[in-house]
Amino acid sequence: MPIVIPKEIPAYKTLVEEKIFVMTEERAAKQDIRPIEIAIVNLMPTKIVTETQLMRLLSNSPLQINITLVSTQTYTGKHTPIEHLNRFYKPFGEVKNRRFDGLIVTGAPVETMEFEEVKYWPELEEIFEFARKNVTSTIFICWGAQAALYYYYGIEKRMLDKKLFGVFKHKRLVQYERLLKGMDDEFYMPHSRHTTIDEEDVRGVRELQLLAASKEAGASIIKSRNDRFFFITGHAEYDRETLQAEYERDLAKGLNAEEPENYYVDGYKNGRGKINMCWASTANLIYVNWLNYYVYQITPFNLYEK
Repeated sequence: MPIVIPKEIPAYKTLVEEKIFVMTEERAAKQDIRPIEIAIVNLMPTKIVTETQLMRLLSNSPLQINITLVSTQTYTGKHTPIEHLNRFYKPFGEVKNRRFDGLIVTGAPVETMEFEEVKYWPELEEIFEFARKNVTSTIFICWGAQAALYYYYGIEKRMLDKKLFGVFKHKRLVQYERLLKGMDDEFYMPHSRHTTIDEEDVRGVRELQLLAASKEAGASIIKSRNDRFFFITGHAEYDRETLQAEYERDLAKGLNAEEPENYYVDGYKNGRGKINMCWASTANLIYVNWLNYYVYQITPFNLYEK
């Protein structure tokens, strides 16, 4: 089944070219079913890239999904055309009285700052409370996961000695967990961050369960035991070239950037490198399982019933 997005949004053309089933809002209005309502709070500077990545993954389930893109009102980034934001995004204030079946809160390039120093932190606290009261299940990604763990459970992030950058092996720690259904005991996921969450801090909170961890990347997939919140400290949603684009961007800035680990088959040489994409199936399973087991199977038919 398709995701429902405007035909004019850049992701529409990209997904159609990839033979992904998308549906226009006009056609969806004629469907006699109750679609799943998913909101995406997109805090990434490259919003068009991120929204396309997430829409691609959400499209792989048998559910019809309505996507609502949400932006913060207290801060507007400079990397996305304002025309795109005005046309396709709704400020949080316009949706805070709605309810959603699912919510995704992305990462943001502010991880070296104290949480309270982030310009939109008070608004993000409102969004976290909104997720607690008005959403069936929420996924928090990378910095979004660290911020939510701090807000809900008081878990502090820890600065790393150097940037964690590359694709790393993870081990599943829970055998019978529906979010990990179909996944191997060992799997791979990209990471790009300067901070981390200690496994012992997670294990010290009774309301949390550590589902997967990595020797290099630390706690990587965490859930609340009431199944309402999922915290993913990596970027399973990344495209094949995402880490490369970041690496080349840093090189162009003259930064002493290190090649992403476990990413190129034979290294990056003379401005090119063959990429080993080994995380696509992991990403698809995470989002399909989340939509099926923690959203669709649990959410009420009438979102506004008491």
